[in-house]
Amino acid sequence: MAEQLAFDWPVRVALGREDFFISEANARSFAMISAPEGWPEGKLAIVGPKGSGKTHLARVFAQNNSAVLLHASKVSADFAPPKAACVVIEDMETLPREAEEAVFHLHNHLRGRGKLLLTSDRAPSRWAIALPDLASRMQATTVSHIDDPDDRLLGAVMMKLFQDRQIAPPPALIAYLVSRIDRSFAAAARMVADLDAAALAQGREVNVPLARALLDNPPPSGG
Repeated sequence: MAEQLAFDWPVRVALGREDFFISEANARSFAMISAPEGWPEGKLAIVGPKGSGKTHLARVFAQNNSAVLLHASKVSADFAPPKAACVVIEDMETLPREAEEAVFHLHNHLRGRGKLLLTSDRAPSRWAIALPDLASRMQATTVSHIDDPDDRLLGAVMMKLFQDRQIAPPPALIAYLVSRIDRSFAAAARMVADLDAAALAQGREVNVPLARALLDNPPPSGG
């Protein structure tokens, strides 16, 4: 069968509180963003690998607390603290050197009067921050780690990834994949994307036979 032309349509991601699946791997992080009044010094860093749900948790916190959402890479040197009492900065490992002083002032501005939620794929001690005052304050931040997914969370993550792509996978497919792919969020995201692409290109349904074919003959890395 000739392969069909597949378009890379944008994926609509559901990020509401009701869309978040809680398991042992992320329960502590979910509990902490749900009770910011308990954060030491009013700040928290959520650390976990790509695809682990950090952005989802950040959105839930932002919705519940009318927080300003920022991406670290977009923070500029002339950034001024917003009027909002709660601020989220995602992917702190991407913070530009020239924005460090601005984030330092934001940290001080919120201390005692608001909440600061940070996310990253690595611990604050590994953020390449040159400004000593900011580095010390970031390293003193309470950290909540999202662990590698267990079977239940891995299955739920894949189900959500399929739903974000408007795909309704048969239950047998989720069980089949959970027992065969690497136990990581990245592997789950990669498999769902590969299955979606293969189904579109080949005009096939997303099911166990297609998954088996992909696992037997995985697509080239980066392809």
